Order: sequence, then structure tokens, then C-alpha cells
Amino acid sequence: MKAFFALLHREFIEHRGAFFIAPLVLVVVVFALTVLAFSVDRLDTRFSGQLLTVVPTWVFEAGFAGLATAWILYLGFVLFFYCADGFAADKRNNAMLFWKSMPVSDFRILLSKLVASITILPGAVYVVAMVSILLMFGVAYVTTMLAGLGSGSLLGSIIGIYGQMSVVFLVVLVCALLWYLPYMALVGAMATAVGRWAIPVAILLPSLVSALEWVTLGGRHPFATATWAFLDYRSRLPVATDYIERVFDGAETLDSWVFMTSFLRSFDWLQVGIGAVFALVVLYIASEYRRRAAAN
Repeated sequence: MKAFFALLHREFIEHRGAFFIAPLVLVVVVFALTVLAFSVDRLDTRFSGQLLTVVPTWVFEAGFAGLATAWILYLGFVLFFYCADGFAADKRNNAMLFWKSMPVSDFRILLSKLVASITILPGAVYVVAMVSILLMFGVAYVTTMLAGLGSGSLLGSIIGIYGQMSVVFLVVLVCALLWYLPYMALVGAMATAVGRWAIPVAILLPSLVSALEWVTLGGRHPFATATWAFLDYRSRLPVATDYIERVFDGAETLDSWVFMTSFLRSFDWLQVGIGAVFALVVLYIASEYRRRAAAN
């Protein structure tokens, strides 16, 4: 177990630039530009503060949701490139023989990379995202104070929104990672054979399967098949948005417990389980290829 945790630590050290340092630098730059914009009067502090008090709850909830969505998109983009690069890194940097000399199987090495992609690497981005949102909330509250409209009740509301939305953000992030786990495993498995070309190959493979179904079973076109319908379903996070829409419409106040209950109840856990099994199978096949390729 210590060896496995060491492998996870290795993944973080090797890829902390994309998952921790780069997001942190981005946050610092954006925060510095925001402060500079207010300090040189590019933004009207008083007007901004008055605007935030018109619908303060909605503004902070929408602002949190917008930044959280942006960070999830960033994480998804980086994760797939990590899978395409990280799973082939040992072969590319000639470290394969070193890891062959360790008492760790190829499957455990690849499994550590996949586990890192759904734990410590997105965890680092989540921490930086929470810091960025906290800074955004701080700037927004300071503008209301400079406009003479800050109050203890508003500050309490902001803290409550930050706490509840952070829980919502975490739940959605974890579910998204589990939902897209088979895609990440497929890209990683492909990377052991084709390296950085894993992403286009992983996209091409299901398209070929759909086209093969169309040729053999018929249909209007290659993308009107049961295979493509399933892939389309598995490519969309099954999020029930009714409650969130009512919150943003002002019909209900945000309650993270209500959201989590409705969200987790409507989530397709059967598909998550099937995806996890698929991920382990393709990872095992990739580990066997890696073991035999290195032996040759």
C-alpha cells in the first residue's frame, strides 16, 4: 500500500504544473488585474457595489456557479491530456526499465495513474478553484462596503452561499469524475500503445464501431445507431437541473442538502458501475500490452 501511495505522490509531483501551479498562477494574475482595474478607476467601485446589492443572493450564486463551471471545463481538458501523456510517459522518458525493476506490477502502475486522475490531481484544482472563488467573493463584498452598502447580514449571507455552493461544487465534481472515468481509462489505455495520439484514436474507435453497426445492421446514417445513442448518453453528465433553475429563478432558496438528495437520487449509478468495470478491464489489457511490449 505504501508503494501505491508513493506512485500517487509521484504523479502529483510530475504533473503539479498543470494541476496546481498553472491554476494558481492564473488565479494570482486575474486577481491582480481585478485589483488594478479598481485602483486605476477602470471599474466604478460604487456602481459595482450598488449593483451587487440589487439581487445579492443571485449574483453570488450565479458567480460561484459560473466560476465553478469554468474550472470543471479546465479540469476536464487537462485530465484528458494528462491521460494521453501520463500513461505513456515511462516509455517516452526511458524510465520503463527502472519501473520494471520495482516490485510493482504494470497494472498497479497504470491503476495509480487512473486513481490519481480522479483524486489528488482534481483535488488540487478544486482547492485552487475554491481559493479563486473566495477571492472573487472578497472583492465583491469590498465593493459593496466602498459603496457604503455593506452589512453584517450581507456578509453572513455570502458566507452561507459560499459554504453551500462549495458542497454542491464538490458533489458535481466527484460525480463527473466517476461518470467520465471509462473515457479517461480508454484514453490512458490507448496511450500505452500510441502515446499522445491516444485522444484522436480514442475518438475514432467508437466512431468506427458505430459505422460498423450501421454497415451490418443498417440505419439512416453511421451516427443513427444504438452504439452512437449510447455514447451520446454517456457523454452527457446526467444532471437534474430543475431544482437549480428554480433557485436561480428565485422560486426557492439554495439548500445544498436538497440539491444533493435530488441529484444523487437521479444519478445513473448502474452506468457508473459498468463504467468502472470497463475502466478496470481496459486498464488490465493495457498493462498486459505494456508488460509484453517492454519484454520485447
